[in-house]
Amino acid sequence: MALRPQQGFTLLEVLVAVTILAVALGAVIKLGSDNARIAAELRDRTYAHWVASNVMDRYRAGLDAPAEAVVRGSSMMAEREWFWEARLDPAMLDVGGFELGPVPRIEISVRDRDDPDTSPLARLVGYLNWQ
Repeated sequence: MALRPQQGFTLLEVLVAVTILAVALGAVIKLGSDNARIAAELRDRTYAHWVASNVMDRYRAGLDAPAEAVVRGSSMMAEREWFWEARLDPAMLDVGGFELGPVPRIEISVRDRDDPDTSPLARLVGYLNWQ
């Protein structure tokens, strides 16, 4: 009786192929997970910046009166509540050797939680042209 050539894969070859496939799929799943996390973080930072811009625009339009203190509030954006903090400081501006006097400098920080110890998702600094 003559020996027939082997057909198919051995058990060892199948185990090696499955191991390689498992490692590759694990890397693809981790990459997809990281991508989703980064996209969510960028979305949150974008919304936080929009909230900061809206608060700044309210001060610039005169809808909110500036106070030399820290003002805290919250705003709704994208069906979520965002917590902001506005700090107003008089800044002495010197332009080309001419002192313009105290100009209100406003810094707005926006967080997704009502916890001032967390780092803000967005920070916006501007100057108001009225006192």
